[in-house]
Amino acid sequence: MKTLSIVVPCYNEEENITTFYNEVTKVTKKIKNFNFEILFVNDGSKDKTLEIIKNLSNKPNIKYISFSRNFGKEAAIYAGLKKSSGDYVCIMDVDLQDPPSLLPEMLDHLENENYDCVATRSISRNGYSFIRKTCTRIFYNIINKVSNVEMIDGARDFRIMTKQMVNAILSLEEYNRYSKGIFSFVGFDTKWITFENPKRNAGTTKWSFWKLVFYAFEGIIAFSTKPLVVASLLGILFLFLSIVLIFCIIIGTLVFGNSTSGWPSLVCLIFFVSGIQLFCTGILGQYMAKNYLETKKRPIYIIKEEKNED
Repeated sequence: MKTLSIVVPCYNEEENITTFYNEVTKVTKKIKNFNFEILFVNDGSKDKTLEIIKNLSNKPNIKYISFSRNFGKEAAIYAGLKKSSGDYVCIMDVDLQDPPSLLPEMLDHLENENYDCVATRSISRNGYSFIRKTCTRIFYNIINKVSNVEMIDGARDFRIMTKQMVNAILSLEEYNRYSKGIFSFVGFDTKWITFENPKRNAGTTKWSFWKLVFYAFEGIIAFSTKPLVVASLLGILFLFLSIVLIFCIIIGTLVFGNSTSGWPSLVCLIFFVSGIQLFCTGILGQYMAKNYLETKKRPIYIIKEEKNED
């Protein structure tokens, strides 16, 4: 019998863990010819998340990893994939926004249709504000124009992958990780399933609007060098404009004899051009910062304790 490992990143999710376990168990009991294991990854939670996970780990096929501090969801996903032992590996959120009821259908596609991955995408984004929905659509439009890999609008981390695909993902050991981009980068045949995004079972999301904005920048920087091209083009554009303005000033002085007026507009232009320079320097700085972090070769995560055996 094949085994499905379900990787579940957790950060301050004490209200959801038991309910998640019960819901997943209800579904997996109905699936024949498969063994299941659930691997909880405690990402440095400050509440009773680890305590609840430890209590559950007394049950068969429940394992856990606990980080020494909060390393982020990307590190938790990577650690879960690395420690999983199943023939197939699934990533799920513990808040039940990834419906366990989809597991039988996803496994059926993998078993019978020769796919390497069955992934999900949300078509509703229920519970999101209008601004967040709009910004999300804008992000996917931008990243698909500047990146060499396709990012699916509404794609979630909820997916089941073959061990071959998981090993390909683990071979990318970069410190600055953007999993949605990595899933696309490694390729493999993927079947997409759409669903209505349910609301969280309990608690509040750990992803604030600004965290998502910075996460979006991480994705663009990780999978595109086009921002550097934009910075170069802006430099060329303003060089050309400065040459045109120099000629305009010379001609205006020779024709009208007025070489001293217009200093307020000159100050505005200086501030504007300086802002563009700082913007371009900031883009370059982001790439240099990522390179700096990569060269340190720091571990993606540090495990404090774990139960990885039955």
